[in-house]
Amino acid sequence: MIRVTRHIALDESEIAESFIRASGPGGQNVNKLSTAVQLRFDARQSPSLPEEVRARLERLAGKRLTREGVIVITAQRHRTRERNREDALERLLALIRQAAERQAVRHPTRPTQASRRRRLEGKRRRSGVKNLRRDQIDRD
Repeated sequence: MIRVTRHIALDESEIAESFIRASGPGGQNVNKLSTAVQLRFDARQSPSLPEEVRARLERLAGKRLTREGVIVITAQRHRTRERNREDALERLLALIRQAAERQAVRHPTRPTQASRRRRLEGKRRRSGVKNLRRDQIDRD
C-alpha cells in the first residue's frame, strides 16, 4: 500500500508502469535504453479514492487524463529508470494530495465605509486634475 494522505492509500496494483525511450539526458544510452517511465493510474475505477477527491482529481489532471479516466504521467527528467519511476510516482501522489485538499468556502464581504470614502476621494481628486487640464486647453 502506498500512503497518500492519512485517509487515502493506493494499492500498488492500481498503478501500471511502462518504459519508453526518453528524449533529453542520457548520454550514449539515450537511443539504446528505455529509461523514461509512463505511469498509468485509473482514477475512475480506483476503489481507494472517495468520490469528491476523484472529481477534483479529474479536474486537476487536465490533459493528463484520458477519456477513459486514466491519468497518464510521463517522467523522463532523469537518466535512470529508477529515478524516473520515483519522479512519476511522486508527481501522481502530489496530484492526489492536491485533489484531497478541500477548498475553503469564500464568504463574500462588503467594502468598509473608510475604503469607500478613500475610493471616492481619489476619484474626486483625479476629476479635479482633469478639469484643470481641460480649462487650460480651452484658454489656449
